[in-house]
Amino acid sequence: MIPRFHQSRVYTPAHERKGGKGREPQIIMATFLLILLPCAVLLTLPVFSVSGLSITDALFTATSAISVTGLGVVDTGTHFTLSGKILLMILMQIGGLGQMTLSAVLLYMFGVRLSLQQQALAKEALGQERRINLRRLVKRIIYFALIAEFIGFVILSFRWVPEMGWGTGLFYALFHAISAFNNAGFSLFSDSMVGFVGDPLVIFSLSALFILGGLGFTVIGDVTHKLSGERKHLQLHTKIMLVATPTLLIVGTLMFWLLERNNIATLGALSAGDQWLAAFFQSATARTAGFNSIDLAQMSSASLLFMILLMLIGAGSTSTGGGIKVSTFVVAAAATYSFLRQKNHIVLFRRTIGNQTVTKALAIIVVSGLILFVAMFALMITEKAPFNVIVFETISAFATVGVSAGLTAELSEPGKLIMVVVMVIGRIGPLTLAYMLARPEKSLIRHPEEPVFTG
Repeated sequence: MIPRFHQSRVYTPAHERKGGKGREPQIIMATFLLILLPCAVLLTLPVFSVSGLSITDALFTATSAISVTGLGVVDTGTHFTLSGKILLMILMQIGGLGQMTLSAVLLYMFGVRLSLQQQALAKEALGQERRINLRRLVKRIIYFALIAEFIGFVILSFRWVPEMGWGTGLFYALFHAISAFNNAGFSLFSDSMVGFVGDPLVIFSLSALFILGGLGFTVIGDVTHKLSGERKHLQLHTKIMLVATPTLLIVGTLMFWLLERNNIATLGALSAGDQWLAAFFQSATARTAGFNSIDLAQMSSASLLFMILLMLIGAGSTSTGGGIKVSTFVVAAAATYSFLRQKNHIVLFRRTIGNQTVTKALAIIVVSGLILFVAMFALMITEKAPFNVIVFETISAFATVGVSAGLTAELSEPGKLIMVVVMVIGRIGPLTLAYMLARPEKSLIRHPEEPVFTG
């Protein structure tokens, strides 16, 4: 008979052990809801909106803001008071930086020391090594975000202050700088950026903000260390992001221009320069930024399908953006290429990618696909909308992009609640949800391998 002590050590699931990682998904979800639900209630109060919001609309709006999605059931610029807009800015900032970053900041402000489990969770959420100084890391993230948003705010102020006056112009610049850097997609203009389709200052300023935010704090930190001489070589993840991001931008720009250049309702009526500017902006914003400078409802089916692909890929890990993440897509593509070439190892930039990373990438894609299927199926039951519109809108919510083909404003009450769930899952991550629902249990037993015929 095995002694009780050894039996416990062998068979106790990791999530049930004190301080085990199994509780981390629950902590992430709990912190998310503790911020979301009170803010949703606040948005129902008269002080935050001009004509009031139902609890469902308030929950949808608060979820869209904190998940940095940008989908809206009401017009942000006209429906919310100054207090309401400020609350949305706060939610966007919290959502962009992440709940763990905010929690660490608040605890440090009150002189509370984070437990080892909290530190481990925060470092993992921020994609950092265990030995890094968490306090210094959080400070750098906050400083970088504020500096980037301040520069964007100043540049946009030069454009909007002369047109709107000091008070309104400065507020519009600040709101859009925060919304862009955090990849939120909320705009105070009813047509998003359609009125600035040919304005290079606005288009390039916003694009720079959400590209920077979408790279991820890990990449920014790694590049900073390399430039300052603290590190000799860039990490593999950083190299992947620095190559894949411009590649996706260039391919997206070219595809949108080719597909829409003759469409009079989108790019066709613009000058040659404005066509390329609009195509670039849609390519950049499709990967979770949520702004648009052309009418998406008028785009061809081929363009919408290509935009769906970009939305699903999304931004970088530990970034303000969503999607399955660029690195997940690259790892899956590299694994497929290696399999087709019958290579034993997956190699990128002269570095081998481990099987665990490949398995995780596959799990993210499969779980994401299942979640999207269930959400789309449910929306097809509750909503009277074309198939392609439901697919587009669901992926936009899941990838926290926020661009809309027109369905969001017409959603039924059950449809809004479905989209709320999709946005929450999209922001916390499909694997986090899977870990939270599953009961992982390590086993010391290894069974013999046997091939399975696939394909």
